[in-house]
Amino acid sequence: MKERFRAVFGGYTAAMPYSQETIDAARKLFMRRYKVNEIHQELSVPKRTLYHWASTHGWLDQLQEEETSSALNRRLVMLAEREGKTDLELQEMTNTVGLLERLDKLEERKANRAPRGTTDRDTHQASNNTRQADDDNPKKKTRRRKRNNDFTGIDEQTILERFKSGLYPHQLQLWEHRLQRIREILKSRQIGLTYYFAKEAFTDALLTGEDQIFISASRAQVDVFREYIKGFALDLYDIELKGKDKVQIHCDAGSPTFRFLSTNSTTAQSYNGNVYIDEYFWIPKFDKLNTVAAAMATHKHLRKTYFSTPSAMSHSAYNFWSMKEFNTNRRAANEPDINLPDKRSLKRGTICGDGHWRKVIDIHDAVATGFDRVDIDQLKLENGPDKFAQLFECQFIDDTASVFKLAMLEKCLVDRHDWRDFKPDAARPFGNQPVWIGYDPSRTRDGACIVVVAPPLKPGGKFRVLEKITLHNCAWQFQAQTIKELTKKYSVDYIGIDVTGPGSGVFEQVQKFFPAATAIHYSPQTKTRLVLKAQQIVLDKRVAWDASWSDIAAGFMQIRQTTSGSGQIIYVADRSDLTGHADAAWAISHALINEGLLTPDDDAPRSKVVWSDAA
Repeated sequence: MKERFRAVFGGYTAAMPYSQETIDAARKLFMRRYKVNEIHQELSVPKRTLYHWASTHGWLDQLQEEETSSALNRRLVMLAEREGKTDLELQEMTNTVGLLERLDKLEERKANRAPRGTTDRDTHQASNNTRQADDDNPKKKTRRRKRNNDFTGIDEQTILERFKSGLYPHQLQLWEHRLQRIREILKSRQIGLTYYFAKEAFTDALLTGEDQIFISASRAQVDVFREYIKGFALDLYDIELKGKDKVQIHCDAGSPTFRFLSTNSTTAQSYNGNVYIDEYFWIPKFDKLNTVAAAMATHKHLRKTYFSTPSAMSHSAYNFWSMKEFNTNRRAANEPDINLPDKRSLKRGTICGDGHWRKVIDIHDAVATGFDRVDIDQLKLENGPDKFAQLFECQFIDDTASVFKLAMLEKCLVDRHDWRDFKPDAARPFGNQPVWIGYDPSRTRDGACIVVVAPPLKPGGKFRVLEKITLHNCAWQFQAQTIKELTKKYSVDYIGIDVTGPGSGVFEQVQKFFPAATAIHYSPQTKTRLVLKAQQIVLDKRVAWDASWSDIAAGFMQIRQTTSGSGQIIYVADRSDLTGHADAAWAISHALINEGLLTPDDDAPRSKVVWSDAA
């Protein structure tokens, strides 16, 4: 091709002058494997001029020096970026992908092919010599390091040393049992297990070359795994990982892929690898998900790991954990039940009758073995007894006495990343659409909660919890300032604030920049209205929040009905001046009540309620 260009256009001189910028643009397109006709259409430069430039400026020589695989990749990228592809271009993309795959196989065969008469030892020595020669040659060394996500040349001992650095004993115990086919871990909140399992999977991929699959209830949750793994690569190996939902790395054991999936991933069942399922006690339709997860780890060498804080005994995953599901199948086969091991055995970690390795790690277990990042006494002050037991002592919620059942609340769980009109990272995440804010204050030690709720655009529509902020040990001035910042981000139409106790100070501050703020004075009548409104909306499936916010559902489940000393029906969640409970649930209720007990599409006229102790 080069000789033909020079024979025809070698003596041709462009009659029309062009700027250096135009020539540079043409060269850039030429080196990206654009055809001459395509560059002509893009820049309106005559084809003869383009042929002349390619010949006289040495573009052809540079192009021919490029490796075949690089050239094909350039052409493929160019076609992929083009909008409105023709059938011929789509066919060219298919053919190019096929050529790249065949080239990869040829390279692999060449790398693995040894001359006749050579031994494994000879081949290994030759490989080492080649690697050493590449390391000594600056050009080859640079070229080899240009491959993305390349972890080759790192020995097993180094990998293990870097893995174990910074881990606590309760985490390292899980590494000792990583080869168990199925693991189920019931855990305390905030003891670093998501961090640990991300590091375990990353290390396992480097050592074995196996693919790793992460599943969580929402995109926000599964993103935590990806960010941890990218952090390990950068901090431990000084390598910046490329990729988002799918990240492939290269190591001496192979080219494993990390896949990060939320439970609404419809293509999940087509993947294959070790599976990690985070917070599985909070995943709606767990039975369906578990069927998909089991298929992804069908091969006998692959493993499944489930770990979570507990939710309610009514959740479908409870039957999976408690072996009730396993025993149901045994009864169908006329076989006797096998009981779940006792609490002491589960704390040690044990293989159960169904072949699952189960372990319970509560906050006391973690602290007793050296975990020094929490203060148990402080946590008890910040959380009511029931909340502390559920979050940190691995106690399941019995929602039989709750006003809100888990089965009801599961229908409210979504992945907020699916909301196309909401962009969490934008300066104006919800544009100019109206929002309502609900605020539940902190007591002596518990947390304050602020929620941003998008009201429905039409009567009877769905509310969406866009943002949730929890504040611990913050002055009420700071809490008011946090609300003020939200009014700058969103178009706020309503703010509902519980002014009982410390909430009054926040309310006075908020009134300075949002005079229309509504004060909610707590009383038995007020709480009844709040609960009835929330119950109405939850039952009608008219509210949704991100599945990663498990404290919202847990808070609603902690609200129960009881009677006062005079026999009056009241709603409680173990609140007092010293302990806070169901903070996020109450904050959402403070926003929802703005619609009124009668929805706008009811026959009766809507009346605005002014909250007071005399309500």
